[in-house]
Amino acid sequence: MKFYLSMDMEGVTALPDYTYVDSKEANYERGRRLMTGDANAIIRGAFDAGAEAFLVNDSHSKMNNLIAEDLHEEAELITGGVKAFSMVEGLDDSYTGAFFAGYHARAGQKGVMSHAMIFGVRSMWIDEVEVGELGLNAYVAGYHGVPVLMVAGDDCACREAEALIPNVTTVAVKETLTRSAVKTLHPKKAQRLLHEKTQQAIQNKSRVKPLVPPERPTLRMEFTNYGEAELAAMMPGTHIEEGTTIVRYEAQNILEAYRAMLVMTELAMQAKFC
Repeated sequence: MKFYLSMDMEGVTALPDYTYVDSKEANYERGRRLMTGDANAIIRGAFDAGAEAFLVNDSHSKMNNLIAEDLHEEAELITGGVKAFSMVEGLDDSYTGAFFAGYHARAGQKGVMSHAMIFGVRSMWIDEVEVGELGLNAYVAGYHGVPVLMVAGDDCACREAEALIPNVTTVAVKETLTRSAVKTLHPKKAQRLLHEKTQQAIQNKSRVKPLVPPERPTLRMEFTNYGEAELAAMMPGTHIEEGTTIVRYEAQNILEAYRAMLVMTELAMQAKFC
């Protein structure tokens, strides 16, 4: 059995705000250690359940947050920020299942540090289904025939996962109080829980089906202001829906939709407010 972990940071145990997830801020090194601890708990759980190989993809910000020398030595690591498929880089049909950990709720929803890729995105849809990072990444996994077996993060991310993926195992390592405050498990207790739930998720794998995306999906992205939408719509094949800040793109498949999302967010980030 071969497993894949997309490891984000906002949903990591005990992290309440941006000072733990921004490399320029005082608490970032603590955040990195906690992130690596959560990842290791999942990796250990997978190997204890019979995994033969395990790949971790660092999926937060510049994607070089996990402390490589402290990571479980049997796991391989994808690190670094320029990746064609970002949070799901390296995922293909050779994997038995995927885990998403350190995840957060989508933009505009209750949840600690909730957002979708960048803070300029208000909402995203694949056809009529509103998605965040979790949903879009799960669709890419589904394109490859890989089920998302477990999602770990705050309670709001877990509820989002349960609404999207029937029979998925979820692990709420902290409870959202506000967007920048949580009630958290102790990291050691959370890591024991992650280890246990990973084993349960693997045992439950036959009950979880891949989240199969539409064959020719329509990606719609709503930005917070018109300047961001204008820049995103500079990508060929897109247009702004009249009277909105929603940019629309008709994709050939979910992989093309995903890469279009990455290009549009990069363009939108160039918008200035002055």
